[in-house]
Amino acid sequence: MRRDQHTTTSQLEQLRAEARYLRDRRDLYRAKLYGPRPTRVSRLEELERQYDLAESRLRRAERDNRGP
Repeated sequence: MRRDQHTTTSQLEQLRAEARYLRDRRDLYRAKLYGPRPTRVSRLEELERQYDLAESRLRRAERDNRGP
């Protein structure tokens, strides 16, 4: 594997991990809404925004990695 491909693969794995982490945080916070502790809808919206941005970065990187 060429060095630039390894870097790209490593970057893709990092983007996947980031998206997975943010999705899990969003899902956990969404579940908290049903619990007895106070939660903020604005916090859930922020987590959803962060996750959407991470997913967008990942999709763009995967698309760019496919090449022509």
